[in-house]
Amino acid sequence: MNIIPTPLKDVYIIEPAVFADNRGFFYESFNAKKLEQAGLHYHFIQDNHSKSSYGVLRGLHYQNDPFAQAKLVRVVQGSVLDVVVDIRKESPTFLQHFSMELSAENKRQLLIPRGFAHGFVVLSETCEFLYKCDNYYDKASEGGIAYNDPALNIDWQIPQEDIILSDKDRQNPTAENANFNFIYSAS
Repeated sequence: MNIIPTPLKDVYIIEPAVFADNRGFFYESFNAKKLEQAGLHYHFIQDNHSKSSYGVLRGLHYQNDPFAQAKLVRVVQGSVLDVVVDIRKESPTFLQHFSMELSAENKRQLLIPRGFAHGFVVLSETCEFLYKCDNYYDKASEGGIAYNDPALNIDWQIPQEDIILSDKDRQNPTAENANFNFIYSAS
């Protein structure tokens, strides 16, 4: 397993070792001990699974403290553009984002700590998206940021007219008007 840092401190790309032959493939999709050995201390307690069609954009979502969630996300069918935005006030990368393609083919995962908004858009005909969370869902603490906030300037890599949003995500405010309570800690 390769653990690769991204330009956003504490966000990591996880590349599993894939063993493939004429029968198919095998890989270890999660190993708590290997993350611990790399200094990444997470206790995941909930798994989520979504299926979406091309153009569906879910995000940008977060849960405020004390119900914030770290996530380990991956795709098991299809592909997405996955996006994280640093919403930790006083962070050197505050309101900067990182994006990458996650797919069943590349088998990459993204480890997203608390203090980041997260979203993805489906690039393939359909997609199945899995993610582990280190805290339970809490409706009262959920928040969102508009996917098209001009201050974030995210290139979602599909035409605007193809984007499909939930009613709830259509109501997300800009980052400037969003309510998040994360403070950056250099430690």
